Amino acid sequence: MAAPVDLELKKAFAELQAKMVDTQQKVKLADLQIEQLSRVKKHANLTHGEITSLPESTRMFEGAGRMFILQSKGEISNQLLEKQKTADDKIKELEQKKTYLERSVKDAEDNIREMLMSRRAQ
Repeated sequence: MAAPVDLELKKAFAELQAKMVDTQQKVKLADLQIEQLSRVKKHANLTHGEITSLPESTRMFEGAGRMFILQSKGEISNQLLEKQKTADDKIKELEQKKTYLERSVKDAEDNIREMLMSRRAQ
């Protein structure tokens, strides 16, 4: 009787370990993406702050590959604000994903604990 229980527990622990490793990798990836998006947001914010102090008649160029395109101050400002908004949205999405992943690992751990407790009670 003990052998089938041990096999079930081994299988459950192996699944939990695989899930935890996978989840930890996904959490690290999400952290890296959040960090990178935060840098993009900060860069856009600083750039927007700098161009707001310039007069409206200032000629501004947007980098596009290996060339520069003449843009109005308003267009560049709007692009920078949009970039900040997009980064904010993606950061929120990644935070939610990270929370979900951490919660799923905790649930799996709780299930294993419950299984152990029920086996000990028998």
